[in-house]
Amino acid sequence: MAQIAKTLILNPPVILAIENTGMCGSVALVCSSHCIGEHSLQTKLTHSKRLLSSVTYLMEEAQLDWEQIDAIAVSLGPGSFTGLRIGLSTVKGLSLASSIPLIGISTLEAMASPFSYAACQICSIIDARKKEVYAALFQPEMNGTLSRLSEDLVLSPEDLAAKITAPTLLVGDGAELYGDMFKEELGQNVIFPPPLLSFPRAVHIGHLGLSSWEQKNFLDPASAAPIYIRPSDAEIHANKK
Repeated sequence: MAQIAKTLILNPPVILAIENTGMCGSVALVCSSHCIGEHSLQTKLTHSKRLLSSVTYLMEEAQLDWEQIDAIAVSLGPGSFTGLRIGLSTVKGLSLASSIPLIGISTLEAMASPFSYAACQICSIIDARKKEVYAALFQPEMNGTLSRLSEDLVLSPEDLAAKITAPTLLVGDGAELYGDMFKEELGQNVIFPPPLLSFPRAVHIGHLGLSSWEQKNFLDPASAAPIYIRPSDAEIHANKK
């Protein structure tokens, strides 16, 4: 999916956003007034083979060069360990090479952000494998922002359902995977958006990145780290040894 504005209007800041935590990776160019362009692709190609080519394609189509980019925003996770490492290492290199500020955004918050005007609380849910999910609860505010009701969690779908006691919009591939269980456990308290609105998108990373840019809330590229929540299999095996 590629969407490019026919008439390019730049209202600074201009942010290059990257979402690389799942199967459907995406990059976007966002400015203070609108999305300049977005490229999303679900493919069997590895993240490392498609990320930089997607960035190059989008910037060429938008006819932008690096001097016009005010910040780079990246999805920090939780999500695919491989995707997180590749995404963050790529933007670190871009940030250091171009001296462009780096912004980190929670994947779960970005998933909830399109529903910030919902009339109920929102729960972002990502399949974490091993019969667990990554999840976080958010409350929409009157001004269209989100307040956190929980930290990022990793737990079983059943334990997550036990934490939900009010009408809640469930967003993400974890909500879809365990949808029948959530319906059975939560009854009328559960609401599902269309599946096409449930995957992480770079445009939402960029949108949240605008607020971070205004607050000068930047990451140190040298020390920035993904949000894993739980240790990787490699770390678990290493600790056992």
